[in-house]
Amino acid sequence: MTENRRSDERVPTNLQAKWEGLTGGHEARIVDISLGGCFVNTVRRVDMGEVIVLEIKLPTGGWLELRGEVTSYQERVGFGLLFSFLTDDEEYALRELIT
Repeated sequence: MTENRRSDERVPTNLQAKWEGLTGGHEARIVDISLGGCFVNTVRRVDMGEVIVLEIKLPTGGWLELRGEVTSYQERVGFGLLFSFLTDDEEYALRELIT
């Protein structure tokens, strides 16, 4: 059995997103999210440990910009992102989104 490294429960979702990394800017979908991270559904390649700027479209129409580190990668599926740089304001906005 694989050990679950997540400390926060992920909430299934389907949110429009944009992300920027070493290969430039790309569109994506967020398929699950928690206070600790999310899974970014995209066909673009990322490197393990790469720092990504992620923008999530909120239900209100605005955008929430977050930064994180790639912790897993599945070719042509997407990647797991750890929110390792959250400010207090970003954490508050994220809490509002997932509750």
